[in-house]
Amino acid sequence: MKLAAGAFLGGAKSRLLPASVPFRFFGAAVVFHLLAWIAALRAAADWPGFAGGLGWPLAALHLVTLGVLAMTAIGASLQLLPVATRQPIRRVRGPALVWWLYAPGVAALALGMGTGAPALLAVGGGGVGAGLLLYAGLLAANLLGARGMPGIVAHGWAALAALVVVLVTAASLVATYLGMPLLDRRAALALHVAFAGYGFMGLLALGLAYLLVPMFALAPAPDARLQLVSWGSAVIALCCAGAAALGVLPVALRVVAIGAGAIATGLHLALMRRALCAGMRKDLGVSFALVRTGWTGLVVSLLAALGVALDAPVPGLPLLFGLLLVGVWLLSFVLGILQRILPFLASMHAAVGKHRPPTPSSFTRRRPLVLHFACHLSALAAMALAIVTASPLLAELAAAAGTIGALAYAAFFATLVRRLAAPVRPSALPAKA
Repeated sequence: MKLAAGAFLGGAKSRLLPASVPFRFFGAAVVFHLLAWIAALRAAADWPGFAGGLGWPLAALHLVTLGVLAMTAIGASLQLLPVATRQPIRRVRGPALVWWLYAPGVAALALGMGTGAPALLAVGGGGVGAGLLLYAGLLAANLLGARGMPGIVAHGWAALAALVVVLVTAASLVATYLGMPLLDRRAALALHVAFAGYGFMGLLALGLAYLLVPMFALAPAPDARLQLVSWGSAVIALCCAGAAALGVLPVALRVVAIGAGAIATGLHLALMRRALCAGMRKDLGVSFALVRTGWTGLVVSLLAALGVALDAPVPGLPLLFGLLLVGVWLLSFVLGILQRILPFLASMHAAVGKHRPPTPSSFTRRRPLVLHFACHLSALAAMALAIVTASPLLAELAAAAGTIGALAYAAFFATLVRRLAAPVRPSALPAKA
């Protein structure tokens, strides 16, 4: 049985983008991660009762969703999918242009949200939209030429379809603040949440996991047929959620959507568990503790979504659902996977022209990652308590812990970039600090 890692690495170096391209996306994600927690700290008094609208809570949310989650997804998919689909990199100008449109756009959009400036919001939204449209074109071109991996390719196409919905609804929500709504605000918001969290980001996360988890665990590739069954259930869930958001049997179809989502999640996690159990590398460190936290958040977010659909009497449940979806599930998963992607790519770039390439561990400092893990979990737990108890003090403590963790994560990234920029013999690099 072929290992996913072997299939992925065969001839991979010839299909790598220049290091500056993916690392600028990952570096921006690290910076926006820190800025998101700082914005959350600025908005601590507003978090427990946040119900939407312009302000720093909305800015902090989008610094995470656009600045960390989507930024990482763009960088990872632009670099890893061409390698995995065994297609040569034709031009680097496209990915570089995506960054120059998208990263400043996210910054302007978040600032416009935080300060309540609709004009800045519109400018930032235009940059974000243009960057995502260009990215969608690059990803679609890659998927069209893909050979094999039907499950991963199917997730990619579905994620792109979800991205279209996200962009349309985002444009409508921005237009609402400018006095020119395109869609009913409640319908647009419901579509935006479902297709951004579970659609675009969720499907990309599930699809790339079929590639990355077996690769890092040195395990066989997951069963492609079960990947497609999970994908089909996820697509059904999104279709039902979309119809419900537009007013078609809203309660019944939301429940059906959650049930279909639960089937997709169950199959996906079963495949992930099988890969981890069969993998030759058993100790995956703190990075996969974060990944497992994310998977737990995915399951619990579906339970919270069911509670919201059935109007369960739980204090702050809609906001708690958002925390589980964005913070516990997606942010934990993305930061955990990024801890593995960064040293892996650094070692591949540093290996060019060397007989004894450096190992990924030679680019990693463990102590900042352990500190980040502790702060990340503490911040999420404290924020959940702050929402349930409506406590601004707990929200402030949560944001402070998150900020410390984000600084530790930034220290890990800075060390990696410094070691990549000035490589020495692998034996001279410390594996742990």
